[in-house]
Amino acid sequence: MNLAALDLNLLVALDALLKEANVSRAAMRIGLSQPAASHALQRLRDLIGDPLLVRTGARMELTPRALALRAPLAETLEQVRALFVADDFDAARSERQFRLMMPDVAVELLMPRLMEKITRLAPNVRIDVVPWRGPAIFHAEFARTIDLVISIGNAFKGFHRQLIYSDSDALAVRRGHPLGARLKRRETFLKARHVAVIIRGQNEDLIDTWLRAKGIERHIALVVPGYIEALHVAARTDLVAFVPRRLIAALAKQLSLVTVTPPLDPGIDEQFMFYPTRAQMDPGSIWLRRLMLETGRELDKGKTA
Repeated sequence: MNLAALDLNLLVALDALLKEANVSRAAMRIGLSQPAASHALQRLRDLIGDPLLVRTGARMELTPRALALRAPLAETLEQVRALFVADDFDAARSERQFRLMMPDVAVELLMPRLMEKITRLAPNVRIDVVPWRGPAIFHAEFARTIDLVISIGNAFKGFHRQLIYSDSDALAVRRGHPLGARLKRRETFLKARHVAVIIRGQNEDLIDTWLRAKGIERHIALVVPGYIEALHVAARTDLVAFVPRRLIAALAKQLSLVTVTPPLDPGIDEQFMFYPTRAQMDPGSIWLRRLMLETGRELDKGKTA
């Protein structure tokens, strides 16, 4: 059978005829005139090669072939309808698994708050945070497995973005650091030994990209792949970490760190939530995005000075 030539309206008519076993009632059921329903029945007879409805005395009866079609046809039409109706997302009962990609700073700042909400609202939902990949190695096959990305910039093709929170960068040093507040001075900042953060998929620390545009080179003594590693090193050495201010505040007490305002202001960092275009109307994605945006707004309300 050539499916491209099949009129799907015939399947709707067939479903009504099989349920009513009567042309007039089938016509009323689907809003057709009786002649139109009779014409549909004739087309179905030609298509299937079976009379489907036969007269027995004063009434019509379904043929064995027609009886065999009733259940599978009803199931098929229900599946077709489901193609055009979004599934509901019952968070309380869902066992869905979401895959998120974000740098360690976003994990530290967002995930504890987000998981409090998910634990309360959707205890069986699972969140997988996968290793970070920069846009240069974020290929299409990998992108199809991701539900959300948290990142700066606007470089993820096939994804929509929404601002989730803002931040600024500052210097993190251990409490009792010999340079301390003097790092606010440009000459002291340049003499200090720094730990740089080069995330997977990047060529250099974004701070150094920004500084180089101003003709400035800082003294890098160590490179690590994440911000949290940088803070742990800064907490136990005299190295200086130039990292997001919120992250320093979150770990300052635990690691005995001090925040120092740098002599050069790199401006505001904006963190965005990216979600796939294909999931724009997906109820589960909408639910998770709403929680993530809410979490980001809560973070902004508690902005650290």
